[in-house]
Amino acid sequence: MPTSGVQPIDLHALLRFDRKAIAAALNLLEDRRAERQEHALAVLDDLAGLPAAAQVVGITGPPGVGKSSLIARLIARLIARAVQAEHRLGVVAVDPSSKVSGGALLGDRSRMQLPPAATVYARSFAARDRLGGLSREAFLAVFLLRHICDMVLVETVGVGQSETDIANIADSVVLVVQPFSGDLLQFIKAGVMEIPDILAVNKADDAALADKAMAEVRAALATRGHVSSSQASVDTFPLAESGSDEGGWSPPLVAVSALSNLNLDRLEAAIAEHRRHVQADGRLVSRRAAQEIAWAVGELRYELGRAGLAAAGGPDGVAARWMQQPGRSPARKLANLLAAVGSIPLRPPTGPDAPGPGR
Repeated sequence: MPTSGVQPIDLHALLRFDRKAIAAALNLLEDRRAERQEHALAVLDDLAGLPAAAQVVGITGPPGVGKSSLIARLIARLIARAVQAEHRLGVVAVDPSSKVSGGALLGDRSRMQLPPAATVYARSFAARDRLGGLSREAFLAVFLLRHICDMVLVETVGVGQSETDIANIADSVVLVVQPFSGDLLQFIKAGVMEIPDILAVNKADDAALADKAMAEVRAALATRGHVSSSQASVDTFPLAESGSDEGGWSPPLVAVSALSNLNLDRLEAAIAEHRRHVQADGRLVSRRAAQEIAWAVGELRYELGRAGLAAAGGPDGVAARWMQQPGRSPARKLANLLAAVGSIPLRPPTGPDAPGPGR
């Protein structure tokens, strides 16, 4: 229950898409004071009992591939239709954090140039130290927005060796690549090619380069067993005969250009088609249930790791203990250190880096 001293969140205003109420609720999610965290949990509990009708679309890809520009183009197109249909659009942009200071330059909203009168709410979040690419605050913001929007776009900080958290919150994952970036082999090795529902080859104004890039992507998709190297193609949303994990969906490839608006209508059509696909036969309910478990496992792994490090005295404590461990090899010392730390009761980390809501 909310405690005294905390400004209550007007749930009705939140559901009306009141900007002040949304801002207050998202601020609450990021507030790490204990009484605020408890209030944030109460708001999320209230929302959890209501329909979460929004389609959550994750836009991910390596840094520099043009995700922000592509999202800006999509937003402009979506706004034009949203005004007529009275649709609400949420945007969550995740920015990288400095490993030294922990700070982040939250600049995506300014790059997106959102019309002030549009029914769009955009918020940037720092990635903090999350290797998976999404902080808990960003995850909870998406959870909140999907109860009050018709669509939520999530731009990740980028994908590399492990940034696949977007698959734990998005109903539809769009992986953006660009011709000859050299990223696909790394994606295959890192398992990134397992997560996209749609692939967009951006900067495809040069048809010859785009065709070669599409061939590379088809070959990469074939490694996940969902399609043959010749099966997926532009304008094709359908559906592999076997090997896919969600009712036979085969990820479509779309060659696009945020610069010239090339094929953005096809990308939107692919996103809409995937929405219809996951809504059929209870797939969306199953997908979101599985995502919650995967998210919880990741959070437990992260928090128990932090608690273990805190029990060892933090980096300075590890350095001091390391010198005391018997054994000559690093592997032996680590085994002894893990055994020693494992016998220490874990306590939640405290201080400025302590966890946020729900921790």
